[in-house]
Amino acid sequence: MVQPLNSVEMKIPAKPEFVGIVRLTVSGIANRLGFHFEAIEDLKIAISEAITNTVQHAYRKDHEGEVLVNFSMYEDRLETVVADCGESFDITKKKTVMNTANPKEMIRNLREGGFGLHLIEALMDKVDIQNDSGVIVTMTKFLPKNEVGRNDDQISTSP
Repeated sequence: MVQPLNSVEMKIPAKPEFVGIVRLTVSGIANRLGFHFEAIEDLKIAISEAITNTVQHAYRKDHEGEVLVNFSMYEDRLETVVADCGESFDITKKKTVMNTANPKEMIRNLREGGFGLHLIEALMDKVDIQNDSGVIVTMTKFLPKNEVGRNDDQISTSP
């Protein structure tokens, strides 16, 4: 098994006001790895969705929980894990709801819930969800072969 070049781990309270901190962190990490702007935006949205799902669904209102976020940096990809110890959900049931949505239905009439997972899967190259105790979402985004190399600055300077 290939070991990551570097790894960054964060533990944040499961509160909406902390999502922005993780967005800033993934933006900096992805920029350093050489991801282009659009891929960085995709990463920020997908990771925000995963954390927001935890904030909204994992913990009861009377229980303050935490979200663990781990960024593993490889030569060719960024793997991000978002994990909680809150309440799990039935992934098969959730995917069934997602797949039964009528595409002809107007977006404002669609049922709320479950579409964050669909968005995560659409924006990331690989997604794995484990929900045995709590929920662990592992998301992978690969670096395109022709992108700026790792540790290269994304900002050009003129002499």
